[in-house]
Amino acid sequence: MFDHTSSKQMDESVQGRPFRSSVNAHSSRKYYIESYGCAMNFNDSEIVASILHEQGYGAVTEPDQADLLLVNTCSIREKAEQTIRHRLMHFKGFKKKNPRLLVGILGCMAERLKESLLEQEKLVDLVIGPDAYRTLPALIAEADGGQKAINVLLSREETYADINPIRLDQNGVSSFVSIMRGCNNMCSFCVVPFTRGRERSRDAYSIVAEARDLFEQGYREVTLLGQNVDSYRWQNPETEEVVSFAGLLEKVALIHPDLRIRYSTSHPKDITDDVLKTMAKYDNICKYIHLPIQSGSTRILQLMNRTYTKEWYLHKIDRIREILPGCAISTDIITGFCSETEEDHQQTLEVIEYVKYELAYTYEYSERSGTLAARRYPDDIPAEVKNKRLNEIIALHRSHSEQKNKDEIGKIHRVLVEGPSKKNSEEWCGRTDTNKMVIFPKGHAQKCQFVNVRITDATSGTLRGEIIGN
Repeated sequence: MFDHTSSKQMDESVQGRPFRSSVNAHSSRKYYIESYGCAMNFNDSEIVASILHEQGYGAVTEPDQADLLLVNTCSIREKAEQTIRHRLMHFKGFKKKNPRLLVGILGCMAERLKESLLEQEKLVDLVIGPDAYRTLPALIAEADGGQKAINVLLSREETYADINPIRLDQNGVSSFVSIMRGCNNMCSFCVVPFTRGRERSRDAYSIVAEARDLFEQGYREVTLLGQNVDSYRWQNPETEEVVSFAGLLEKVALIHPDLRIRYSTSHPKDITDDVLKTMAKYDNICKYIHLPIQSGSTRILQLMNRTYTKEWYLHKIDRIREILPGCAISTDIITGFCSETEEDHQQTLEVIEYVKYELAYTYEYSERSGTLAARRYPDDIPAEVKNKRLNEIIALHRSHSEQKNKDEIGKIHRVLVEGPSKKNSEEWCGRTDTNKMVIFPKGHAQKCQFVNVRITDATSGTLRGEIIGN
């Protein structure tokens, strides 16, 4: 899913939150961050914000007010990179008005393109990879001296566990907590192992402490983040205690019954019965699993190096429904992967028909240089065929989503109030345990409160309801 945010969301979120700000040469300088791509990038921007505040930088609400412009980037698809390039070209024009302005690129696109952004395209002054954020102050000093500053070294140890992120979100209701970094799954279409490095898990007790701190600040929902959360494994060097993902889920769930827990993303090959049983045990762990299938064809899955078959995946779906009746399942699907036939496409439709996902993120295959697929397989599916197949997938999924939402009419859900509806300030919006968005009249409910809502109407994307018993 592609999205972006910026540091103009900072002002409200840091009020009342203590942080140490050293007074130094940078104390009068201002920064602005935009984040694109996955939730991991958004969380990384919060780490960067903390590092900059420690150096005395202040956030501004608009990019033309900044002395330091940072773009945290996504490289997963070509369209994402094009959007970011256009943004950097726009920022380049600000230098005429502010000669001391520095423009930097962070994250996956920085890691992948490296010197090209500095030397060939001359769009940025700094290039900082996902494992190099601690060196940002030194890189800024280099850039101030007229040098092109770059650090894209990957690490086998860095987890930023000791850095307390400054929350760039402004809702004060839900937030992200990173539990691990990197990925060991060498999916042939994916750049993540090359841009974020090898998998490493964060200290379990630092994760629990961060989640508890969020709860004490008033947050009522945390999402545990990792490229593959189910492979989380941390060993305490002092006691030799080993914490699995199931064990970590339990530790966070025990913080308080009113702290709701989500997580993303799962890899089908790694999600275990222990995780499912832990979810069943605790009411505050949301009954919602994002389980990417990518393709319904075993042949294509093998080319993708996904390490499971269509049949194995469907067995895992059955197991989820056996242990967690009513659990919502979402997915990612890539259409038009190298050599995909109409028969392969039909098998993907068969999986969608069988599972009936609550939500599906669907994409046409976009070849990324440096990946195994780019080296081994020709991108040989015509654009019009990719688009036709994508539209068929979307239409089938949308019919399921609409029916599933209509099935919710008359049911009662516990909903966390997130804030006013975008279309009507007299209504609240919030999500169910199964991650469905609900719109309902405010009544006497307050933001960040759990309320019971009876569903009265539904579309393919949204539920409408009314508060009962509050």
